[in-house]
Amino acid sequence: MSSLNNPYDAKKSLTASSCNCCSSTTEHHEPTCPNASGSADLAAMNETPQDVEAITERVVETAVIKAIFGGNDVARRRFLKVAGAATVLQMVREFFPMETAKAMMLDSVKNIEKPDLSIGFIPITCATPIIMAEPMGFYKKHGLNATVRRASGWAMVRDWAITKEIDAAHMLSPMPLSISLGAGSPKVPFLMPAIENINGQAITLANKHQGVKEAKDMKGFRFCVPFEYSMHNYLLRYYLAEGGVHPDKDVQIRVVPPPEMVANLKAGNVDGYLAPDPFNQRAVYEKAGFIFKLSKELWEGHPCCAFAASKEFATTYPNTFLALFKSIVEATHYASDSSNRDEIAKAIAPKNYLNQPEIVLKQVLTGKYADGLGGVQNDPKRIDFDPFPWHSMAVWILTQMKRWKHVEGDFDYKKVAEEVYMAGKCSALTSALGFEAKSGTYRKHTIMGKEFDADKADEYLKSFPISNL
Repeated sequence: MSSLNNPYDAKKSLTASSCNCCSSTTEHHEPTCPNASGSADLAAMNETPQDVEAITERVVETAVIKAIFGGNDVARRRFLKVAGAATVLQMVREFFPMETAKAMMLDSVKNIEKPDLSIGFIPITCATPIIMAEPMGFYKKHGLNATVRRASGWAMVRDWAITKEIDAAHMLSPMPLSISLGAGSPKVPFLMPAIENINGQAITLANKHQGVKEAKDMKGFRFCVPFEYSMHNYLLRYYLAEGGVHPDKDVQIRVVPPPEMVANLKAGNVDGYLAPDPFNQRAVYEKAGFIFKLSKELWEGHPCCAFAASKEFATTYPNTFLALFKSIVEATHYASDSSNRDEIAKAIAPKNYLNQPEIVLKQVLTGKYADGLGGVQNDPKRIDFDPFPWHSMAVWILTQMKRWKHVEGDFDYKKVAEEVYMAGKCSALTSALGFEAKSGTYRKHTIMGKEFDADKADEYLKSFPISNL
């Protein structure tokens, strides 16, 4: 990872993992390398850190250097070439309390109450940050020995999390809300510190339906979604209802685990699905279906999956929870950089993670993909990664739960949203890690051309001619 490179080496990039100067770590100590130095500190910088303390120290040092140069790696390298590594190191340590900063970071690492963690996930690209954090070292960097554990379906992940078989989980963004309200499960307070991905879903139809143009053409269809309390379900229902099709009267919608969706499409058990990737692209890959519409066409930037943990876990192991929170936020920001997507596809493709052909994952993550209709599309935002859990997104989800009677009774939308979605803490942590933080926790959203204002949630809910109210 680039954050572990020597920040005082003008020939090493802090935005890429390779070194353009020397072919090995050893060569950095040779006089032929222009950044070699007799300084013990600089010599140590040329070694790749291995243990948690060394990794943490390197990350702090690199973050400071990046901040000094405003994130401009070209400016950093030019200045180092002129001033020299030893001079820059002396200047930085004279004017910035580097050792104090390192001590503070190390203290939080050393006080982790439970370093050995199990994190549940479903094998879909929405789980990218949680999955890649294991093979790419994000958990280790923050002092955790975390392993990801694959589940076959969302009910399994939910039950594992509630019964404490796992410490934290990859969940659909509506799930922490439904579990906290006791909808479809025992009522257990859950927290959602961060979104994992935005966009990243699609409506896929069987090849025989290539003549379908809009929702009204889908009356009588059999659809599947991955879980009742999912953005997939709520977006599909929204799309159908806006087209005059009642999702509980004019079509059938049933729950099918994502890994089983392509097989059901091929067998003719369903006409289509609104599903997470890679199973939309996998249907094209297996010539079982075509991509009818990306979910971002319904709501650009909509939330999909998230990182979640019980409130009990967060309060019992606060330092562990914080380290896990940091790991996920940092991994999510890394995934948001499109230049990292090929590397990520390779990391998450193996059997113990997504168990998918790398070419399928690359099409999803890069947005250059075959659509199943003979065309090749290019949409870099087909899936994206932004950890910020807007409270307004939670309020929208709650209105749809009410609309389709997935929750009963009245409750304060904003109160529930703010108890579950940790937007404020995510913003503070994002800023502390050196990323740009959001301003505020509520904003207006546009879904299929219709504006949603969280301040007018009940008015919005009553505006729909098709609902189960």
